Amino acid sequence: MTERNIEKLISEHQILVFIKGEKRQPVCGFSKQVINILNSFNVEYHTVNVLQDLEMRKRIKKYSDWPTIPQIYINGEFIGGVEILSNLYERCELGEILEKALNS
Repeated sequence: MTERNIEKLISEHQILVFIKGEKRQPVCGFSKQVINILNSFNVEYHTVNVLQDLEMRKRIKKYSDWPTIPQIYINGEFIGGVEILSNLYERCELGEILEKALNS
């Protein structure tokens, strides 16, 4: 997995989440929390299971300069991890971000 592969994935999906596990079965609590938040908006999003590719897991952390998984990208922009997504959700800002992204 190269940086170019990561950029391609990010550019191909309006909402992209790097998680541990699968969308239907996340294997860590933080990944599950992100999935639950996004599912509450009933939007389409793509996930990448970093446990299937340990090189991807290392490279995405370096690419984003963010030490943890999950990592959320919306319209090519790195949003952050579970803490930031949760804060945006609690402040009722995430819905606006998603709506703007999906309508662009």
